Amino acid sequence: MRTGLILEGGGMRGLFTAGVLDVLLENCVRFDGIVGVSAGATFGCNYKSDQVGRVLRYNLRFKDDPRYMGLRSLLTTGDLVGAQFSYHTLPNQLDVFDKETFDADPTEFHIVCTDAETGEAVYHRIDKVTEEELDWIRASASMPLVSRPVPLAGRLLLDGGISDSIPLRYFQSQGFDRNVVILTQPKGFYKRKTKLMPLFHLFMRRYPAIVRAMSRRHLMYNDELLYLSEQEREGKVLVIHPTTTLPIGRTEQNEKKMRHVYAMGRQAGEAMLDNIIRFINPLTF
Repeated sequence: MRTGLILEGGGMRGLFTAGVLDVLLENCVRFDGIVGVSAGATFGCNYKSDQVGRVLRYNLRFKDDPRYMGLRSLLTTGDLVGAQFSYHTLPNQLDVFDKETFDADPTEFHIVCTDAETGEAVYHRIDKVTEEELDWIRASASMPLVSRPVPLAGRLLLDGGISDSIPLRYFQSQGFDRNVVILTQPKGFYKRKTKLMPLFHLFMRRYPAIVRAMSRRHLMYNDELLYLSEQEREGKVLVIHPTTTLPIGRTEQNEKKMRHVYAMGRQAGEAMLDNIIRFINPLTF
């Protein structure tokens, strides 16, 4: 039996995920593999590097830095989240990402991106952190409309949530048959078609496959929720989600809200801790 941890995205809603993960790290809960999508990838990599608190710390420290995230970065670089600063300067110099621990940890780490020219999901495993692999993580979180496609491995890549928001089927295909899934939407959430389709038609017309994918993303997401529920009923999946809609926008950087959402994640992690341990170690109980 191989255990997996599946982390969906959601921008700053991912601070909820970070809170759950920190509780698991503090209690030495480990998995055989992790797959992260978008913010699930950018925040989840800190689990494999064993850096409790890092996600909240650097988001608070740099929330007002125009190099990190904001309109100025979007207008000057084409990326809402500054590519060079956020994915190279910050982890290499300012709040150092522990590459050595990441590389040495046996946990598999997978991410999901979307091919901008086909609209299909691209899955990538990171075993050793290099500057190129940091760009793979950036690609997974490169939201359409506010990010440039990232050129890697002969492809142009964007946010993995466009094509596979909750990659449970993928992880099962990789041999992870007992999975914990952390969502950033509450139980009962149902995605509706985005109201931004006119903007996608206008600004993403160079990538018609992305426009098509976004027009049906709600269908993909809701189908994944249905499959997740089926697997949960069969006892193959344990789902952790917030008890209510998280009070923060995808790109919002209000310190009070950031701390609150992180605290909500910690509360959920603490409440579910015993269940998680029993779920991934059923033979010991």
